[in-house]
Amino acid sequence: MKSCFVLALVWCVLLLGCNVEAQLKVGFYKKSCPQVEQIVAKIIAQKMPSNPELAARLIRLFFHDCFVRGCDASLLIDSTASNTAEKNSPPNFTVGGYEVIDEIKSAVEAACPGIVSCADIVALAARDSVSFPFNKQLWEVQTGRRDGKISLASEARTNIPGPSFTYSRLVSSFANKSLGVQDLVVLSGAHTIGIAHCNSFSTRLFNFTGQNNVNDFDPSLDPTYLRSLQQICQNLTNNVTSVPMDPTTSTTFDSHYYSNLKLHKGLFTSDAALLTDSRASNLVDKLVDEGNFLDAFKNSIRRMGAIEVLTGTAGEIRKNCRVVNS
Repeated sequence: MKSCFVLALVWCVLLLGCNVEAQLKVGFYKKSCPQVEQIVAKIIAQKMPSNPELAARLIRLFFHDCFVRGCDASLLIDSTASNTAEKNSPPNFTVGGYEVIDEIKSAVEAACPGIVSCADIVALAARDSVSFPFNKQLWEVQTGRRDGKISLASEARTNIPGPSFTYSRLVSSFANKSLGVQDLVVLSGAHTIGIAHCNSFSTRLFNFTGQNNVNDFDPSLDPTYLRSLQQICQNLTNNVTSVPMDPTTSTTFDSHYYSNLKLHKGLFTSDAALLTDSRASNLVDKLVDEGNFLDAFKNSIRRMGAIEVLTGTAGEIRKNCRVVNS
């Protein structure tokens, strides 16, 4: 009997039968902190009308956190004299929303001290901010994550897929997190909201092949869109000016990202890369339909939210999202 148990445990590990996603569940705090989702939703609802970019900031924060050490809120940890944390790594220089997470955490701690993780607050806040204009929850959030204790700037640089990534690099980056091509294409659709600074895509406008001359641009860009971006950004090194990632509806979570992409108006090299592979391009065609996109997004964001999560007794429940418990 004992040997059978050991064998079953080995197979569970090898085949991921002990999948961390299975340890997360909707309503994890139903008994321990039943009001947590109401608290998060209330604060997000208060913030959204005056901060239309908040949804883009929070969904990006969630994505960047999950791709480094899993969804463990390690991105929220502040740097110290002895350690440079993830948030001070170049991929995260323009990540925002920390102060909103802090406010939610304070309210949750007042109601349920030491119960709800920062990692779960990030997941809930991302969902509620994107869902706010729809007046309904676009997806269910599985909870039960715990907070990590380590945050290293170097790991952000090596794990977060960049805007200049080619298709093969994107696929590899997502595969490293047990996400597939469909997840890559669907989660890229989050670029339908938010802004980007010129220096994150300016090589497509001014220095595409490295020749550094006025005609050295990415020929795959729509010519009118190209000229518009060149006029706005002006030069290769502009890191101050920003533009909407979706040139049509940058504060609306819709499927216009895919419509724009088919018109060769994807802002990043990583966006345009989705058209260089037949399977990805076919998915783009399907996701132009908003119903298809929203249905697919709720599944992919659930899978992303389960990346390498800490559950059970692993990690901790941080008292302050910016500081590891002493």
